[in-house]
Amino acid sequence: MTDSSLAKPNGRWVHDHLLSITLFALFILSWIGQLYFQFQHELDEARQHGEAAFSIGSAQFMHSFGASTLENWQNEFLQLLSFVVLTTFLIHRHSHESRDSQDEMAEDIRYIRMRVDNQ
Repeated sequence: MTDSSLAKPNGRWVHDHLLSITLFALFILSWIGQLYFQFQHELDEARQHGEAAFSIGSAQFMHSFGASTLENWQNEFLQLLSFVVLTTFLIHRHSHESRDSQDEMAEDIRYIRMRVDNQ
């Protein structure tokens, strides 16, 4: 099996993009969950302080929801970015995320190919 056969699409778009579709669906579901529970929390806060109820599309709520969404994204992207960048440049020997095992595997493959070609 060659490397090019692994990357060849099989013609079924959904099958070829199932990971992205699943992650996007989970993202949307979690964002809707955040919207719902934050709205309920904001309504409870307003009731406790004797303030008038507001709608989910009100500027008051959307400002709060937007701010909390950006805070969550900033936190998650910062963690993910730092993890990706650090694992690109740093090595933790025999970690699945570290490239040393990939380098060793590539070296083993080159050695095997050389041995097969010389026979």
